Amino acid sequence: MNPVINQMINHRSIRSYKTDAPIPEEKLDQIIRAAQSAPSWINGQHYSIIGVKDKARKQKLAEYTKNPYVADCSVFLVFVGDFYRVELASEKHQKYFTTKSEEDLLLIASVDIGLACQNALTAAESLGYGTVCIGGIRRHISEVAEFLGLPEMTIPIVGLCIGVPDQDPPVKPRLPKEAVYFEEVYQSDTLPLLEAYDETIIPYSKREGGMSYTERMANFYDKPYYHGITDFLRKQGFLKGSK
Repeated sequence: MNPVINQMINHRSIRSYKTDAPIPEEKLDQIIRAAQSAPSWINGQHYSIIGVKDKARKQKLAEYTKNPYVADCSVFLVFVGDFYRVELASEKHQKYFTTKSEEDLLLIASVDIGLACQNALTAAESLGYGTVCIGGIRRHISEVAEFLGLPEMTIPIVGLCIGVPDQDPPVKPRLPKEAVYFEEVYQSDTLPLLEAYDETIIPYSKREGGMSYTERMANFYDKPYYHGITDFLRKQGFLKGSK
């Protein structure tokens, strides 16, 4: 198998890191440049990346995200949806940023960040580091934004821990390909495949309380997980004028 594909297929989330193991600047530079090489909407590169290395600041972000391993990783990258640069460009060329109320901005930023974050993750793992993505960066989103000094028209979307692994977890099996890949049209009769996957994933779900996939998804989306996101977005300048 192609070594790059093999590495990607064998991805594992690492949640335990060797402390006091800084990443050399030249390797971190390679990771960031790899992230920047990801494709983006209209080459707008609608994200910024904030690297947090300071021990006390990582600890604070660990508290905000409720992910203790944020404090132990070598560097914590926060991927920020960034339309502040569009504000600057609009002012420079005397244009009005009329689309700031459009929900599509959030999709644009999320896609650009997803691609850039995956590039960073793949680059870091190719250098022998462990990684885990942290959606909890949105748990206390207003506090995180203030902590990071974010201006209007920016939003923290996901974090990425990078560090020297101090664990060797197994690779979790994914959904059957037939449940996620369809040709020509969507296939909706996938419940039997999900039920089969339930049995496959339970032995790997100790961290999730031993729940099956379908039970965990049903519980997770039964109620809002993070609160105050819409209010924060409006405070940051997004969604103005929308209901």
